[in-house]
Amino acid sequence: MASFIEKLQEKYSNTGMVAKSKRSLAWFRRQVQDLTNVNRSRLLKDSALDIRTKPMPGKMYMFRYDAKTKETLPFWDRFPLIFMVEPAKGGFYGLNLHYLPPTIRAVFFDKLMQISNNKRYDHTTKLKLSYDILKGASRFNAFAPCFKRYLSKQLKSQPTFVPADLWEVVLFLPTEHFIGASKQTVWKNSRSKI
Repeated sequence: MASFIEKLQEKYSNTGMVAKSKRSLAWFRRQVQDLTNVNRSRLLKDSALDIRTKPMPGKMYMFRYDAKTKETLPFWDRFPLIFMVEPAKGGFYGLNLHYLPPTIRAVFFDKLMQISNNKRYDHTTKLKLSYDILKGASRFNAFAPCFKRYLSKQLKSQPTFVPADLWEVVLFLPTEHFIGASKQTVWKNSRSKI
C-alpha cells in the first residue's frame, strides 16, 4: 500500500495535493484493500466519519445513490463524493468530484480551497459555495460537469460527513462507481465541458 501512496504523492506533488496528515494516510490505508476493490460499505461505516442526515453547504459527503432518471441518463455515479453547494427542492445540489479526472480534480480542489472559511482543516472548515459563485468566476470553470442535483428520496444511505483534514486523500480514493459508462468515458466527456 505504501507504494501507491508514494505514487499518489509523486503524481500530485506539483499540484499541491500531497497528503499532509498522518491521520488521513492511516485512514486511507484502512479503507483501501487494493486499487480495484474498494469496500464502499466499510467507508460509510468507518468510525472516523460522522453520519449526518442533512448535508450542510460547503462540507464534503459521500453516500450511495440511485438516480431517479437512470433510464435516460447516459451515465451516473452510484457512490457520489460531493461538496454540498446548496439546498434544492426535494434534495440538494452538490459538486460530485468523481466526474473530474484526477489531475483536473486536484487543480479544481486547490481553487476551491481559496474560498474556504478558514485554513484550520477541522470540523469548522467549509467552503463558501453557491451556484452564483461557481458560475461567476472563470477559475471555477471545472464545476460544470460535476454540478449535480441529488434527490433526498434517492439516497440509499445517509450522507457520510468527511472531515476537512481527510479531504485531500478522500478526493483521490477510487470510490467512483459509474453506471452506463467507464470512468475514462465520463472523464473524457467532462473534459469536453470545461
